[in-house]
Amino acid sequence: MLPEPLDLTLELTPRARLDVVDLRALFGAEHRDALAPYPRCVYWSFHTTAGYLDRSFATRLSRAHGIDRYLDTFRTIFPESAGYQHDQLDRRGDLDPDQRKVEPRNGDSHLAYIAAGLRACVTYPNRADEPVCFVDLDGVHAGRPRRRQTRVIGYHAEEEVARVRIEVPVSTHPIDSVNLKDRRFGIYAQLTELVARYGVDRGRVRLALAEGQRHAGLTVNEYETLLMQHDLVEVLRNPLRFAAETGRHILADPRTVPAKTLGYAKYDFVRVLNQTIDLLGLRDSPIERAIARVLALPAARFFRMRRTLSLLVSASPVAGEPQFIEGEYQSPILVQWQSPPRGARLLDVTLTRLR
Repeated sequence: MLPEPLDLTLELTPRARLDVVDLRALFGAEHRDALAPYPRCVYWSFHTTAGYLDRSFATRLSRAHGIDRYLDTFRTIFPESAGYQHDQLDRRGDLDPDQRKVEPRNGDSHLAYIAAGLRACVTYPNRADEPVCFVDLDGVHAGRPRRRQTRVIGYHAEEEVARVRIEVPVSTHPIDSVNLKDRRFGIYAQLTELVARYGVDRGRVRLALAEGQRHAGLTVNEYETLLMQHDLVEVLRNPLRFAAETGRHILADPRTVPAKTLGYAKYDFVRVLNQTIDLLGLRDSPIERAIARVLALPAARFFRMRRTLSLLVSASPVAGEPQFIEGEYQSPILVQWQSPPRGARLLDVTLTRLR
């Protein structure tokens, strides 16, 4: 009889604001030995500015030693302190006075997380020679490392338990985002009921935009009003809205900046982008030619926003009841950059059980 899935929570200490760590290299002997019988692992990050890349994409980048350079592309597009409304802490109704004193100004990290296609939940084969990179975009604040946690579940197989389709109401605004945890829509309640109905104590809920659902993506992040309804909207309208001028100065309002300065920003962006293209072996490819037109296209055509996301389910160590594993500020979010023909989006939901 196969052993039950093994569920571990690990602590990480970032070394820098941008930190890429091979999680497997941090495993102690006890963790490696405990996980050894399991052919696969699912990894979950509790954070909205730190997570994982898809395995296939991370492998391509790692072979070219290019994860850091890939992330540099998005650090160029989203430099620190670039006038993000999310960073105007005095306007943040979600923060009390004490929180405002310590809250990081990290709008750049949230946007880079979304645009770079980082995920809260990924699966990897459990191979000693294959790295699993935990990417932290905001690991140090005020000179101190932030507390980071990740969940690791070793398992033998994943079986499909149920499939349903749910409807997500969206506004008529071409650019919009929807918090799927918003109680007004009842979506999270449907997902919770689905897990309870089938008695899944460890598994995943996979959300995918239904076939034909275009001009939209899914992510897990903080649904903070200024970030989602202002900063992200600005980026989807103009990918260079927050781009750095010659690597240091900020284009807080492109309309007030001379054309020469805008040219500097585009040059800086294209230079880093070209490095990424070379690392991925895409020089002179159709992909490169498409990317070459990015400055004339909406940001969504270039950013790696995904059409799927997964939510992790595990039994509570206290109550023993299965529940969604999530960080304090995490929400599944649907983002659209063009309104659909009707006032709703369709999501296909798949519930699986880890064995």
